[in-house]
Amino acid sequence: MLKQPAAPTGPDRTRDEAGFSSADWALLVAVATMWGSSFLLIDIGVDHFAPELVALLRVAFGAATLAVVPAARRRVPRAAWPAVALLGVVWMAAPFVLFAVAQQSIDSSLAGMLNGAAPLFTAIVAGLVARQLPRRRRAAGLAIGFAGVVAISWPAVQDAEATAAGAGLVLLATVLYGVAFNVAGPLQRDHGALPVIWRAQLVALALLAPFGVAAVPASTFAWSSLLAVAVLGSVGTAAAFVAFTMLAGRVGSTRASVSVYFVPAVAIALGALFRDEAIAAVSVLGTVLVTAGAYLTSRGSRAPRDPDASPRGSERRGDES
Repeated sequence: MLKQPAAPTGPDRTRDEAGFSSADWALLVAVATMWGSSFLLIDIGVDHFAPELVALLRVAFGAATLAVVPAARRRVPRAAWPAVALLGVVWMAAPFVLFAVAQQSIDSSLAGMLNGAAPLFTAIVAGLVARQLPRRRRAAGLAIGFAGVVAISWPAVQDAEATAAGAGLVLLATVLYGVAFNVAGPLQRDHGALPVIWRAQLVALALLAPFGVAAVPASTFAWSSLLAVAVLGSVGTAAAFVAFTMLAGRVGSTRASVSVYFVPAVAIALGALFRDEAIAAVSVLGTVLVTAGAYLTSRGSRAPRDPDASPRGSERRGDES
């Protein structure tokens, strides 16, 4: 059995032991808002582009966006490249293809609900690494939050078209996200979010290029799909990934992953705002549950620290300079 480290006291106590700051909540809201629009943008993209081409273009637009930011080009030690490459595979290359293929046979509402399991898988992976279960309050927050995701999505999911294969692909992508979220936090603390995400995108771009290029003949051009994928790449793949990685470095991967719980609520709100879609009462209740779950998960603790949470003094590595 692993010996638990003593809980630090005073100014050196970890971010895991402190509640979310206003900056943490701002990052969480920004991530949820940007990722909440991703499923709609993917749907528009696959209207005319093959899934593999959508995956390639979103990474290409994301990498191009970060390339113009000088901080993204800061040096990352050679020893960190294997972990960065892993991040490019499990957070970008593989899930992007899986989601794009899956959404040809399932609705975005169902994809969004299944994606809501990401915090649960993140906690499982973190628990396996630390060889300990999440503390009761955090486990309760995760469970309540996922119940809220199901409630939010349930009205749309009841009428959703779906196949077992499509749902399975989304669940596989969600498991990979659980791994990726646990890899992203330590990399951010050591090297900064911008350099890590940009290099991970370059790895994903190299892996996706052959498949995306091969899918061009199976695609038809449309400005609507191109614009959707451009926004998906520059906002949902560049800005959102950097913001989430910063959040994971500040509060730990498990607590940062709670931002995923708000994604269906944002998607439904956007549908009501821009497409005149009705919002069911159960979805409102689900939003309340998600908020309660996020609050419980965000609360501080004086118990032994979560190994994926960073010290207060190392919240940022120059990403905001």
